[in-house]
Amino acid sequence: MDPLPGLDIDTKGQVCKLTKSLYDLKQASRQWFEKLSSFLVSADYIQPKSDHSLFVKKTSTNFTALLVYVDDIALAGNSMIEITRIKALLHHQFHIKDLGELKYFLGFEVARSKKGIHLYQRKYALDILEETRMLGSKPSSTPFLSNNNFLYKTENYMDDPSVYHRLIGKLFYLTNARPDLCFTINLLSQFMQEPTNFHYQALQHVLMYIKSSPSEGLFFPADSSIQIKGFSNSD
Repeated sequence: MDPLPGLDIDTKGQVCKLTKSLYDLKQASRQWFEKLSSFLVSADYIQPKSDHSLFVKKTSTNFTALLVYVDDIALAGNSMIEITRIKALLHHQFHIKDLGELKYFLGFEVARSKKGIHLYQRKYALDILEETRMLGSKPSSTPFLSNNNFLYKTENYMDDPSVYHRLIGKLFYLTNARPDLCFTINLLSQFMQEPTNFHYQALQHVLMYIKSSPSEGLFFPADSSIQIKGFSNSD
């Protein structure tokens, strides 16, 4: 870095050597994450190879997980003793601020009740509708048009396909809590290279469906154990 103003030194052809990373430097985020990762590993947490932003600690009876995004951390587990312990260690090492129960994280909203936990993306969905000027559109009861003959037409291509690309990307993120959108978005993503205006109209129909139920999401009942089941098709 260049010498700070006020330093009475000969700066001709010289720079200062940093002894630690400064905020906003190109390398700062990497240095911070390496420091946090090393600390969590030293606290008996494991960093899965499949997701480097996830840290887990598992025993025969307890499971604790930390999800990291830059300097935001979501913490969950079934042992308050371990949760209290790791929070105290983090606070001692990094002086963290405890924001309480998770309500919003990376576009996801969390609502708790005696019946269970509702995970949804209402704000994110409404932001997409506002950005695409579809807030005032007529709601639809289905995510896909009944007539799909337009899918393979080789005419009426979009002048700016990047609009289609961005919207597909945003809707893909919405499928994290909206499995009802998965088939339609996956199908329409097959036409990313040369989308037509017909394909974009199909995306607008998806937005009309989202308009009908922006708070739709995943619900985890409190009175039943969580069993993840998956289904797939060759289509």
